[in-house]
Amino acid sequence: MGRFKSNKPKLLKDALKDFLDDYPHRKRLKRGMILSLWEQTVGERIAEQTENVHFEHGNLVVHVKNPAWRQEIHMKRFSIAKKLNDEIEEKIIKEIVVRS
Repeated sequence: MGRFKSNKPKLLKDALKDFLDDYPHRKRLKRGMILSLWEQTVGERIAEQTENVHFEHGNLVVHVKNPAWRQEIHMKRFSIAKKLNDEIEEKIIKEIVVRS
């Protein structure tokens, strides 16, 4: 039986995941999801110190206004990347690059 041919109702999140897996621009959509989850994941205090969060060659690049916060975010970059990748259930972020 195919993925979409079932009489059992599917959870919306499972149906969306199936759709995204089949969608040709899935990676771009997942990157957009990560960007939209940035503040929720890192918290308001860190989000206020960051700007111009974007992707470059698979890396999430974060610009930080204050050098002290740059160091703080740099130290937490692996745990932040893991949380974001876990949230979208795929390893989209290779690494987080923190810039001033």
